Amino acid sequence: MILGIGTGTLILIGIILFILFNAINILPEYERGVVFFLGRYQKVKGPGLVLIFPGIQKMIKISLRTVTLDVPPQDVITRDNVTIKVNAVVYFRVMAPEKAIIAVENYLYATSQLAQTTLRSVCGQGEMDELLSAREKINKQLQEILDRQTEPWGVKVSLVELKAIDLPDEMKRAMAKQAEAEREKRAKLLHAEGEFNAAQKILDAANLVSQNPTALQLRYLQTLTEIATEKNSTIVFPLPIDLISMFMKKTA
Repeated sequence: MILGIGTGTLILIGIILFILFNAINILPEYERGVVFFLGRYQKVKGPGLVLIFPGIQKMIKISLRTVTLDVPPQDVITRDNVTIKVNAVVYFRVMAPEKAIIAVENYLYATSQLAQTTLRSVCGQGEMDELLSAREKINKQLQEILDRQTEPWGVKVSLVELKAIDLPDEMKRAMAKQAEAEREKRAKLLHAEGEFNAAQKILDAANLVSQNPTALQLRYLQTLTEIATEKNSTIVFPLPIDLISMFMKKTA
């Protein structure tokens, strides 16, 4: 009899300990527990100590930390019929844990699939040059669409970034040739501009010298000085035109 009472007591204590072990839950600061009572949504609990009565209550834990979702490369045909591969990264977090459990079956999988389809749709609406030069605009557009679509799930999409845009090899070669042609064009324009400026300076100097005969004679003397420093055996002496014209008048 005593043995029977002792065994029953041990069983009762074991049951109580089992219930307490399953009833006591400790949630960290970044987690919340969505509690259901007999299958119906009751409330969101946490963080800290949370008591759940097994059998009549059920708790599903949800993390409130930001999730980094890597969107795999997607085949996209742009508006100008160029086939490219685009991948991105999405940053989001759960703002309403009860919606993330009740409104959608698996919010992580649903957000991933939505990000892939949205990436293909948005990138397919633009031209290749726009995707390469206006990434910030594309990122903002993707973020706004995803945030609007995931709001009923209690998910907030805070940032979307295009990681890489892979172009076909023939398109890479065409872009390299185009860039080289642009560089040659700029070089020729700079060279032509330099030649024009030099010609303009020479013309200005010629006009200035022509207005003052003394300046022309000084230029002759400077030219003689430069020739003498070259140690040439023959020196060509430029005579002023007015001096030659004076002799020509006397001869006449």
